[in-house]
Amino acid sequence: MEHQTKTPFPQDFLWGSASAAYQIEGAHDVDGKGPSVWDVYTKIPGTTFKETNGDIAVDHYHRYEEDVKLMHEQGLKAYRFSIAWSRIYPEGTGEVNEAGLKFYDKLIDSLIEYKIEPLVTVYHWDVPQALMDRYGAWESREIIKHFDTYCRTLFKRYGDRVKYWITLNEQNIFVGLGYQKALHPPGVKDLKRMYEANHIANLANATVINSFHELVPDGQIGPSFAYSPTYPYDADPKHIIAQENAESLNAHWWMDVYAFGRYPQVIWNYLDKHNLTPTIEQGDFDLLASAKPDFMGLNYYQTATIKHNPLDGVGEATMNTTGKKGSQQESGTEGLFKQVQNPYLETTDWDWTIDPEGLRVALRRIESRYHLPVLITENGLGAFDTLEEGDVINDDYRIEFLQKHISAIQDAISDGVTVLGYCTWSFTDLLSWLNGYQKRYGFVYVNRDENGPKDLRRIKKKSYYWYKEVIERNGLEG
Repeated sequence: MEHQTKTPFPQDFLWGSASAAYQIEGAHDVDGKGPSVWDVYTKIPGTTFKETNGDIAVDHYHRYEEDVKLMHEQGLKAYRFSIAWSRIYPEGTGEVNEAGLKFYDKLIDSLIEYKIEPLVTVYHWDVPQALMDRYGAWESREIIKHFDTYCRTLFKRYGDRVKYWITLNEQNIFVGLGYQKALHPPGVKDLKRMYEANHIANLANATVINSFHELVPDGQIGPSFAYSPTYPYDADPKHIIAQENAESLNAHWWMDVYAFGRYPQVIWNYLDKHNLTPTIEQGDFDLLASAKPDFMGLNYYQTATIKHNPLDGVGEATMNTTGKKGSQQESGTEGLFKQVQNPYLETTDWDWTIDPEGLRVALRRIESRYHLPVLITENGLGAFDTLEEGDVINDDYRIEFLQKHISAIQDAISDGVTVLGYCTWSFTDLLSWLNGYQKRYGFVYVNRDENGPKDLRRIKKKSYYWYKEVIERNGLEG
C-alpha cells in the first residue's frame, strides 16, 4: 500500500547501533576470561579470512569509555551489545568471575550516564570452549541448565538497569554454519546433529525466557532472528511451492517455535522422511509453548529469490567470503528449492542483495504471522571503506543504504507494524567472523586491518554525522 502521509516514528523509538563481544572486545585472556569456541576455532588454519581472530579485535574492552562517548556525541538512544559467557563463567559453569561481571557493570553504568538504553544479548555465538570439550555444547541437554544459570546470573546482576534483553542471536546461523556448512564451530557437516542441537537451543531459549519473566518482570526479552524473506522467481506454481518450502524451512522452523512453541508441520514431515527430526522428550513442547517472547528481534540484511529445484538439482554452494563480487554460486536444497539471482536487485561486494523493501516485507510478515512487536537488532552494509587524507571516510553508499531501509521501516509502521527500535550493524568497525577486518560496517572507522591493530584510532565516518541528524529529527524528515 501507498500512504499519502506516513506515520511518524514513535517519540520513544530506540535509535541505536549494535556489536558483539567477540567481534569488538579483544582482551581474550584478560581478567580471568576463559576461552570461547571462537578463541580456539580461529586458530585453526584456513577457518577465517587471512587467519584473522578476535584476540585484540578493536580493543573495546580497554576503550569502552571512548566508544561510549562517541555514541553519546552521535546521540544514540540505544546500544545493543553482547556479554561474553566465558568472561562470566570461564568454564561455562561453576565459579563466577567477578571481574567479568564488573566490566559489564561499568559499561552499563556508562551507557546509562549518557542516557543510552542498554540492550543486552546474552548469547552471540561464543559458547565457552570448556562446554564444547565437556559435552559438545549445544548437542547436549546438559547445556540448558548451564545456560540458564549463566543467564539468571546476568538477570540478577543487571536486571535493575537493563530492561531489554536478547536471548539467542541468529540461532539459525550458528547452527546452520556450524553443522551444515562447517564454517562456524564445531565445523562439521551433519544435518542430524544440526537439528538435534537446534532443538536443544530452542529448549534453552524457552527456559531463560521463563527465568527472565520471573526475575525481571518489568523488562522485555526475545530472540534475535536472521530473517531473509523469500520471493518466488515468477508466478509459475512450481516456483510458488518452492518459495513456500524455503520460507518454511529457513524462517518458520525457528520463528514458529519462538512464538507458538511448535514446528511447522510440512517441514516436520519432510525432515521425518529423511530421519532428521530432533529427539523429542516428554514436556518439550509444553516448555516451548510456555515461553512467550515480548518481541521478535530481527536481523535483516537481504532477501532471497527462489525457484523450483528437482531432486537431482543444485545443492550447497561455497559462500562469498572474499568480497570478490559475483563469486557467489547458485545453491539450494534438492527437491525443495534453489536460490537464484533477483534481476531487479543490486548486490554488495559479498553478493548480498540490497533490498530495502524486503525489510518492509519482513516486518509485515512477522506482524501478520506472529502478532509481536519487532525490535530491529541488526541492519547494515558491509563494504570496503577508504580512509582518505585528513581522516575522512566518505561512505555515501552506506548512507544511501541506511536511508532507504529507514524509509522502509516508516512505511511498515504506517502499515500498522509495531517497531520498537532500529539498531544498525555496527557502531564501530569490527571483526567480521569469516571476512576479517576488510568488511567494514561501522559509523566509526577503526584504524586496523588483517595485518595488525595499527593504532586502533577511532575516526568518524560521514555516515556518523548523517545518523546523528536522523536521531535528532526522529526520522528522515523533521
